[in-house]
Amino acid sequence: MLALIVGSGGLPAEVVARLPNAPLVFALEGFTPDGVQVDRSFRLETLGTLIAEIKDKGVTDVCFVGSIQRPPVDPSRIDAATMPLVPIIQKALMAGDDGALRAVIEIFEHAGLHVRAAHELAPDLLPEVGCPTKAQPSDTDHADASRGTEIVQCMCAADVGQACVVLRRQALAIEGVFGTDWMLQSLTQRPDAGGGVLFKAPKPDQDRRVDLPTIGAGTVTAAVAAGLAGIVIEQGGVIVLDWDHVVGECDRLGLFLWVRERAV
Repeated sequence: MLALIVGSGGLPAEVVARLPNAPLVFALEGFTPDGVQVDRSFRLETLGTLIAEIKDKGVTDVCFVGSIQRPPVDPSRIDAATMPLVPIIQKALMAGDDGALRAVIEIFEHAGLHVRAAHELAPDLLPEVGCPTKAQPSDTDHADASRGTEIVQCMCAADVGQACVVLRRQALAIEGVFGTDWMLQSLTQRPDAGGGVLFKAPKPDQDRRVDLPTIGAGTVTAAVAAGLAGIVIEQGGVIVLDWDHVVGECDRLGLFLWVRERAV
């Protein structure tokens, strides 16, 4: 049996829609998914109780899907089943994003649960290499995409974000804790004539079972507002929500969408 541990956004619904059988759905309190019926919400302070509960229900596999930020922890609300996990939770909350996610995976795997990736359950969320849009990247865009790869790889060392905006091989913006939409919003008043690409890819050494970057139709709208020429995503590393709609919006708004072969 499968359980989804979900956060906010549209990705949980996309995964559920592709499953042959309805999974159990547990949402971290404060992070409600769009279009998914949640069986129960939980707090980080009761994580041990949650794990015991899902195992009692016969769950063998779990998938983490959706967007969350690190929640505040109230020590007075930590229950007895979670108390043994406190050192790992504390370590996770003090670590960078990658370290925190690895700690969470460790907790579930130590409990005997198999952690599965969202794209393992729904492979078509990762599009094939190519540029399906009417607009196509120029030679300059190709160079900017290559530079974007270099920038995201450097960002990995600091455990920052998974996206950047590049124009003529110069970084206009890099993604931080507030995410891609905030980064693009910061460029809506840019003083130049526009252009450049949004490049998005997972960190080179991250565990791809969790926290793969995601784009959707809202990303296309934000990229247009930021004056960009197109969006470049790494093959096998970026989930696209509602692919046909995203491609249609790119064509309507004049952007290219390029699924670029993963750099070796």
